[in-house]
Amino acid sequence: MTEPAAPAAILPLDRRALLRGGAWLGLGATLAGAGAGRALAQAAAWPRDWRAVRALIDSYVGPGRLANAVATLGREQRAPEFIARGTLTIGQPARADADSLYRIYSMTKPITGMAVMQLIAEGKLALDQPLAEIIPAFAEMRVQRSYDGSLEDTVPAERPITIRHLLTHTAGLGYSIIQRGPIRQAYEQQGLTPGPVSRLPIAQLMGRAATVRGLDVFAERLAALPLVAQPGTRWSYSVSLDLLGRVIEVVSGQSFAEFLHERLFAPAGMTSTFFQVPATEAHRLTTNYFVLGGALVPLDPAARSVFLEEPGLPAGGAGLVSSPRDYDRFLRMLLGYGLIDGKRVLAEDAVRIGTSNLLPEGVVTTGTFAAGGGFGAGGRVGLGEQAGTYGWAGAAGTVGLVDLRRGLRANFMTQYMPAEAYPLHRAFPAAVMADLAGR
Repeated sequence: MTEPAAPAAILPLDRRALLRGGAWLGLGATLAGAGAGRALAQAAAWPRDWRAVRALIDSYVGPGRLANAVATLGREQRAPEFIARGTLTIGQPARADADSLYRIYSMTKPITGMAVMQLIAEGKLALDQPLAEIIPAFAEMRVQRSYDGSLEDTVPAERPITIRHLLTHTAGLGYSIIQRGPIRQAYEQQGLTPGPVSRLPIAQLMGRAATVRGLDVFAERLAALPLVAQPGTRWSYSVSLDLLGRVIEVVSGQSFAEFLHERLFAPAGMTSTFFQVPATEAHRLTTNYFVLGGALVPLDPAARSVFLEEPGLPAGGAGLVSSPRDYDRFLRMLLGYGLIDGKRVLAEDAVRIGTSNLLPEGVVTTGTFAAGGGFGAGGRVGLGEQAGTYGWAGAAGTVGLVDLRRGLRANFMTQYMPAEAYPLHRAFPAAVMADLAGR
C-alpha cells in the first residue's frame, strides 16, 4: 500500500502551533478549582460513573473526530479506572484499551526530570551544579544579543547553565519548533530537532526531520550554537530535557535508554514504555492523525510508524511511546512519593523536590505554555490554591498529571496533531473536575 503524500493544504503550517500541545495549557487552574478540591477531599465524592469524562470522549470518538481515546483515573494507590472508546486505526477492528500504545511526546519530560532528580537524591548530581562540570563543551557559552536574532551578534553568558536551568527550561536553549530565523535553521541543519513524527514529507514541515544520531553528538553540536537567552533569566521551552538525557549517560555510565529501563521502568512495573516499539508489540500501536478541515488524515500509520524504527536520538523531551496503564503507574509512583506496590523506585526527596517550584528567582511564566504556575523537574507545578499539582501534556493530544494534595492521578490518551485542533488539554481536566464536584 502506498503511503499518502502530505496534503498541499498542510504546507503553510504555523510550527509553533504544533508545539503548543506539549504544554500544560491551564490544567492546574482547571483541576485545582475549589469545587474539585472539596469534592475530592470527601471519600464519598469519588465518581462512580465519570459521566462528564465519558460524555467528553463519546462526543469526539462517536462522530469520528478522534479515532480513539482512553482516560485513566486513579485515587491514591488504588487501582485505576479506564474509560476507552474507538479503534487503534480508523476502519480496523482492534479496539483501543488500557494497554494500547500512544506517542506521548512531551509527557516524556517529567519522566526524564524525575530520573535526574533521583541522581540528585543519590548525590551524583546537584541541582545548582554547572552543566560544564559534566559536559565541558558548555563552559563558555555565547548568547544572542536579541532573541531569535543574528547568530553572529552575541555576548558572553553571564552565568553558567545549571541542572536546575535544564530541568525548568531556563537554560537559554532553543527549540526548532519554537524559534524563528537563523537559530531555527541552525538547529534543523544540525539535526537538533524533537522526537520523530512520521516518515512522510510533512515531518520536515514540522521541524522534526533528520535528527542527529547519538546524545553525545547532540550535546556537542548544541554547545556550538549560541543560546537564545541568558541562563536563569527567562522561561523558554527548549531541548533542555533532551540534553539531560546526555547528562544522565555521563553521570551513570549507562545509555539513557538503559538507565530509564533499569532504574525507573522495570522497578515501577512499566512494561509498555519504549523509545522504539518492539515488533512483538506493534499490534498495540495506535495511528497518529493530522486534523485537516475536520477530517483525520493518517500522519503516522501504525503499521509503518516511525516509532517501529530505532531512533537516532532517544529524546528525553519527546521520544517515548507509552500506554495508559504504564503512565498511570508512573503517576501512581509519584503519588506514593517514590513508592509503588511496596517497592521504592525513587527517593522521597526526589519526588518532593521534583514536583516543587524550581524556577530560578525572578523568573516568571507569564505569557508562556506554563502561565500561572511554577515549574519543577520537567513539568508545570501549581502555586497557591493549585499547589500540589504537577504534570505536562503531549503534542499529539495526551495529558498526564497528579494532584499530590488531593491524591488524584489522571491521564488522557488519544492521537492527533496539532494538539490545539481540539481543546482537549483543557476539556479533559474540566470534565474530571465536573465529575469530582458532582456536577
